[in-house]
Amino acid sequence: MNVMQIAVARAINATGQVLLVRKKGTVAFMQPGGKIERGEEAMTALIRELDEELGLCVAASDLTFLGQASAAAANEPGVIVEAAIYGLLVSTPVIVGAELEEAVWIDPADPGALVLAPLTRDCVLPLAVSEQ
Repeated sequence: MNVMQIAVARAINATGQVLLVRKKGTVAFMQPGGKIERGEEAMTALIRELDEELGLCVAASDLTFLGQASAAAANEPGVIVEAAIYGLLVSTPVIVGAELEEAVWIDPADPGALVLAPLTRDCVLPLAVSEQ
């Protein structure tokens, strides 16, 4: 089993909705973030990814480390993602860019009929619900 190190944001807005994104050519929604490059710190990777994917200019002081979690990768069979999860309050509009197709704000307790990545479904949304 291959393991991929990633950093993701449990991004919420002022009303407690959680931001999910979907990459081009995929069906599963997940947290914004991405792979940690060799020699890169998790927080640095997340700040880079948030800028590339959503046009969010985030400082390290804007992020709160929430923990680590592992799950099956949504788009890569046979891969496990090990995620560093950071909390982020978003108060500015997001702009879908880079390899993203779509971004949505959802109620973490009721994501509706969206297809969710395992990490999102099993780890991140329950964390957001427990904080409401």
